[in-house]
Amino acid sequence: MPTRSAQEWMRTSLRTPGILIFGMVMTPCGWILALTATVSPNWRTLNNLPTEPSSVFLQQGIWDICRATETSQQACNLQDTAYFAQQIIEVAQGLMVASLLVTIIGTIIAIPGVRCWRDSPRWVLAGLGGLLIFLAGVMTIIPVAWYTHILRSIPTSSPSNDVRVGYCIILGFIGGIFEILGGFVMFVGICRCCGGKNRGERRVEEVLGPRAANRTRQQPARRIEVPSLKLSGSRSSASSVPYSKDSLDDDASFPRAKSPAAGSATTYGGRPYDADV
Repeated sequence: MPTRSAQEWMRTSLRTPGILIFGMVMTPCGWILALTATVSPNWRTLNNLPTEPSSVFLQQGIWDICRATETSQQACNLQDTAYFAQQIIEVAQGLMVASLLVTIIGTIIAIPGVRCWRDSPRWVLAGLGGLLIFLAGVMTIIPVAWYTHILRSIPTSSPSNDVRVGYCIILGFIGGIFEILGGFVMFVGICRCCGGKNRGERRVEEVLGPRAANRTRQQPARRIEVPSLKLSGSRSSASSVPYSKDSLDDDASFPRAKSPAAGSATTYGGRPYDADV
């Protein structure tokens, strides 16, 4: 039954709304993919190295460069001053780390608002967490899309190198899209739309009927006054039921013993008889 402060809408189920479940599932998936794209050194691949066999290629990321083959990885921590001096590398490093941190903060904020054991979720907290997760997804997409756009413009060791897209670009795009979608659908719950379906709510008139809904709204709150009692046993003067001792005596439905008259003597002052001896 809805409370009197919000009787226009009511939740039809105590289950967590679908938009919050969707957001809380997509967010960690996107975060894991973004983390993999951040730490893995494979944003692009350089093949046809001039002084290396054809099976050897370079994997370049935003933190490290590795030399590898199709079967194994040979060496990492290679130096390339021209590559790491590019503006996109510095921007990607900052945005990817910021995206991971903002996603964690947004998830922490959203968790108290998505509690399924409450009568109603805390939509403001869940919406704020969804907004942060959405921004984190945007911060992931920006460096990945920028790097992809200038993939072949970044200097290489030789003009004959065959430049290819690495798997980190694909993981970054997918992770960013997951976070954007999850954060957006969670933020949608901050306002009621689509007839309350986004929140899993329905109008009171649709559930109880118009007459029952109007009767529920118009019914005044019933006030009950409880008489105060004292430990001494005396009746409180603030009692809500007025009565007196005389009214109690008049309303008694059983015979009472008569009290002795006032001033009657307790000693026998008459003349004694033989029967009294």
